[in-house]
Formats: sequence, C-alpha cells, structure tokens
Amino acid sequence: MYAILRTGGRQFRVEPGAVLRVPLMKAAVGADIEFDEVLQVADGGASKIGQPVVAGAKVKATVLRHGKEPKILVYKFKRRKGYEKRRGHRQDFTEIKITGIEAGA
Repeated sequence: MYAILRTGGRQFRVEPGAVLRVPLMKAAVGADIEFDEVLQVADGGASKIGQPVVAGAKVKATVLRHGKEPKILVYKFKRRKGYEKRRGHRQDFTEIKITGIEAGA
C-alpha cells in the first residue's frame, strides 16, 4: 500500500514505515501528525485518485527530528563588470516516519 500526499508545496510518495524529509513543520519531536491532502491511494491493484484529494483519506506520521539540509552555494556574477556575489543557503526540514495510511470511504 502506498499514498501520494502534498505538504509544503511538494508531493511525496509514502509507504508505511518510510522515513522522509519534508519542509519544516511546526510540530514537536515525537508528536503524531496527520496529512489530509492525499492525492492518491493504492492498495495492491486498486487505486483511488482524488479530484484533487481523495475523500476521507489520511496519512499518519510521527515527527522524528528537525534539522537543516547541507549547504548549497548560490553564485552570481556579471562578466567584465567586476560584479560577483556568493551566498550560502541551508533549507530547514522535518524528518517524519509514516505510521499508517487510511484509504477513506
């Protein structure tokens, strides 16, 4: 069984027991959370596709930790003008573990 959910403006394919990093959420470490925006649920051969979401479907997860991704460098320059700028960026994330998927009605 798997589901496709949307959170933080991104879509994720999840299965029970999967650990993934989603954009930062305001939830305490160890808290149980639910995702209501489930776009698709598949169980074996049967699949439900939402328009835009599957009615009554939920994905349950537990927050494992919060952190920051590795640094990426953003470098801008204009040739022959003496202009250059270098910046670093680290994206915040929340690591979650999927505990269950409810397919809905």
